[in-house]
Amino acid sequence: MSYALFWLADVLRAAGLKVVEQPGWKDRGRGAMGSVKGVLCHHTASRSKANAPSLGIVQDGRADLPGPLSQLVLGRDGTWFVVAAGRCNHAGKGAWQGVTAGNTSLIGIEAENAGDGSEPWPAEQMDSYARGCAAILLHIGADDVMCAGHKEFALPRGRKIDPSFDMIAFREDVEDIMDASRAPIGQPSRPIEPAKLVDPRRAMLRKGDQGNSVRELQTKLGITVDGAFGPATDRAVKAFQAKHGLVADGLVGPATWAALGE
Repeated sequence: MSYALFWLADVLRAAGLKVVEQPGWKDRGRGAMGSVKGVLCHHTASRSKANAPSLGIVQDGRADLPGPLSQLVLGRDGTWFVVAAGRCNHAGKGAWQGVTAGNTSLIGIEAENAGDGSEPWPAEQMDSYARGCAAILLHIGADDVMCAGHKEFALPRGRKIDPSFDMIAFREDVEDIMDASRAPIGQPSRPIEPAKLVDPRRAMLRKGDQGNSVRELQTKLGITVDGAFGPATDRAVKAFQAKHGLVADGLVGPATWAALGE
């Protein structure tokens, strides 16, 4: 069957973005979408430096989760790969702006990045990410607030850390692009800056995470630096949070980073 999101490729191309349509994408999905309310941003956590190494997994799924895992994959060079036009397994349990059925209400975007602080987000990829989200939101008639990060949507809070950039700053760029697109022809608009690259330390960290962000956290806490958020780091975080009047839940978000001096 042909699913409802058949317009995805055309909308992205109309925004001036490079688009590759995967064979059979219009007939690919876990079922029909419901009323589309927005987009949900992810990163793939792939350590490969290839442009879109996660494309096969996103399209076909994993042993523990059948594909497709999102409608779109964003390559490191800013190319959009259109994978599916139907519902995908990308959201899980969560809530954002009243939306709780993420898989049926939000279009999933998997952007290629390690997501652990070891790999900067390329400017061309971030710019394409913002422009693609803006184009989709304009098409469905949604505001920039309906561009959510998986880490913002997922429940319980702290369950997900993707994408590893500041979603508030990212939405500001999406809003700028949307405002410029709505401006009457001939009316000057505020220049659009490339999407802001944000220090990955501002990502939410929790027990089980690994990488450079965890190393930075451990350095700030004055404990053994091994890049693994294990029981010792969890205890140190909770002790630090309690000492500074924060909720001692072991989840390292903006308030904890601020108390650490970031």
